[in-house]
Amino acid sequence: MNLNPRWLLLLLSISAEVWSVPIDRNGGKQEAVHIEEENQEENVDTGLYYDRYLREVIEVLETDPHFREKLQTANTEDIKNGRLSKELDLVGHHVRTRLDELKRQEVSRLRMLLKAKLDSTNTQSLQMDHASLLKQFEHLDPHNQNTFEAKDLELLISTATKDLENYDAERHEEFKRYEMLKEHERREYLKSLDQEKREKEEKRMQELKEKHRQHPKVNVPGSVAQLREVWEETDGLDPQEFNPKTFFKLHDTNEDGVLDEQELEALFTKELEKVYDPKNEEDDMMEMEEERLRMREHVMKNVDINKDRLVSLEEFLKSTERKEFNNVKEWETLDDTKPVYTEAELQRFEAELRDKEEELKRRADTLRQEQELLKERGKALEAQRREYQQAVLEMSQRQKDQQAAEGQPPTGPNGELQFHQDAQKLEDQAKAPAEQEADGQNNLPAEPPQNLPLHT
Repeated sequence: MNLNPRWLLLLLSISAEVWSVPIDRNGGKQEAVHIEEENQEENVDTGLYYDRYLREVIEVLETDPHFREKLQTANTEDIKNGRLSKELDLVGHHVRTRLDELKRQEVSRLRMLLKAKLDSTNTQSLQMDHASLLKQFEHLDPHNQNTFEAKDLELLISTATKDLENYDAERHEEFKRYEMLKEHERREYLKSLDQEKREKEEKRMQELKEKHRQHPKVNVPGSVAQLREVWEETDGLDPQEFNPKTFFKLHDTNEDGVLDEQELEALFTKELEKVYDPKNEEDDMMEMEEERLRMREHVMKNVDINKDRLVSLEEFLKSTERKEFNNVKEWETLDDTKPVYTEAELQRFEAELRDKEEELKRRADTLRQEQELLKERGKALEAQRREYQQAVLEMSQRQKDQQAAEGQPPTGPNGELQFHQDAQKLEDQAKAPAEQEADGQNNLPAEPPQNLPLHT
């Protein structure tokens, strides 16, 4: 799927996915651009549950010459606020037909999601009101489930923008829960040890923490020291020849005139490598990604003047003229800042875990009880089967006894007559004399023929 750069600009500018393309210090920019071209489409993922629908709609709109022309002259703000949606009425018939089909497919997919959700919650509904349930999905018009209109495009873009702009906050919250879970497991593990082992383990953990803190100076993201280090060690250029404009163009890997969030995060790789190494037990890679996010937010806050989540060349050059650009202070990592959670939050989190654990236990007990009930029912059914078989055998035996008393031949399991071997022998013996008499008659000499002429 080849997206227009402006669509990519929108998706990249509002996406918070962590994906970086660092420039190889030996291969230079050419290799990085090659990697960018090969992997950009498949790696730029919005993370939305309607991501495929969003991309397919963009792909279809790209096939219309009129819409593509309007897109070329539109800015990011025009795309975000929905003004571009009005151009949908002027696209070709085949484009509208394909968009209608995509919307019907999306509605069908959402209906399946709703049904699966209701089934998982054991919600019984004889008459499901899909129109009402679809209202919870804001990226399409639920009142019109068959055709794709301008309102659908406006809702799709505005919803994607809103959802993705909140993604950073969701990532911070996810990291907080991760840290609380890690601390909870640490405390529970220490509780399970005796005093001697606990003291020994606490000492080992403290040593690992101190070892993690021992790292080279981390430069403030976006400062001249940080950019010069990238210029020298990553780009392989002379630090004395550092030029902000050249630096910007060098790291604008897709050459769209701006640095998006992914291109900015690629600049922090060198600083992060000073603190985190996946081979070290004391270094947590989840913390590294949180650190990367903090660095990017710091740069955006100080450089992104118009708050469009993109850094233009003008904004970048202005940032190099500010006093903060020459900041020689060291960046405060997560270890230097206060914890991301309070003790009260941790206690609430642990209470939540206990509640979930109790709920899981109740479910497990219910399942065990149901399993025992099924076993008992299986045993009862097996006993009933055996009783039925015994009753059938006894009924069959009574029938045979009754027939024997009445002199009738017994019947088989399907009612057919059966003959005993003794009765068959008596019948064969009765037939034997008759057969012998017939054989004797056959052995008598033949009578002379009658009416033959007499010979003299």
